[in-house]
Amino acid sequence: MSSRRSNRIIDEKAYLLHSTAWKETSLILQVFTRNYGIVSMVARGAKRPYSVLRPVLNAFQPLLISWTGAGEIKTLTRADCAGLKLANRRALMSAWYMNELVLRLLPKEDAHPALYDAYDQALGQLAEGDYVAGTLRRFEWNLLIETGYGIEAETPDFNDPASEPSLRQSLRERIDVLLAGRPLRTRQILMDLQRY
Repeated sequence: MSSRRSNRIIDEKAYLLHSTAWKETSLILQVFTRNYGIVSMVARGAKRPYSVLRPVLNAFQPLLISWTGAGEIKTLTRADCAGLKLANRRALMSAWYMNELVLRLLPKEDAHPALYDAYDQALGQLAEGDYVAGTLRRFEWNLLIETGYGIEAETPDFNDPASEPSLRQSLRERIDVLLAGRPLRTRQILMDLQRY
């Protein structure tokens, strides 16, 4: 819900993608919202020990957030937990990978409700311990379609382990072209961990 006169957004569905410390007690947030896309905002006082925002602002948990402002960086006015997705420790790196893809490939404040829904669904599947490779391929496929760079082919069976290597290769080639020489940190970390 929004009020154009005051540039105030109330109770928007969102996920925290990234946060950075700002000044002594605040955070700069990158949030993925259903109806406004990626929005940058400041969470004033969120680092204080007794801040009501501190226990709520967690990655991979659905939020309802409110903010105000018309500039590039908005001001978070409220955040509430909108459910709980228990993190599957084995799938956390995959979830970070999805966050990095969204941050790198979507322009700021460009709404993609279908991609938001795909992200929400993928996090739920990762939390439940579903087939991780299939979940990631489905999300990558949806991301490419939503950004206008989809592969012209029938939607594959993402849960088929036999087709996963070729599907992964074609999706990653397309994503690498879009990243234009800016490698993903999460992918490099995963590759480094596989050596051990």
